[in-house]
Amino acid sequence: MVKHVTSNELEQLIQGDKTVFCDFWATWCSPCRMLAPVFEKIAEKYEGQAEFVKINVDEESESAMKYRISSIPNIIAFQKGAVKANSLGFVPAEMLENFVKNNL
Repeated sequence: MVKHVTSNELEQLIQGDKTVFCDFWATWCSPCRMLAPVFEKIAEKYEGQAEFVKINVDEESESAMKYRISSIPNIIAFQKGAVKANSLGFVPAEMLENFVKNNL
């Protein structure tokens, strides 16, 4: 299940042992809306292996600035508090799943 989180919640999550995949998005972004069901489906498939969260960049600009989000959708993989990898823009399901598998 994908959780919508605040900047503070994200900072707490990424300090844990699990990999965290965070989708930076906005309600007005068409590619973000297209990617949402793909991200949800992959989150279900890898439930328990990683955390899957979303941050609305309009509501949580602090995180967007901290991680230099200049274009959305932007999915960042975090491990032990650090950015491990980044996937920018809409990507097909197979590519997003490979991104997740390669960064677990």
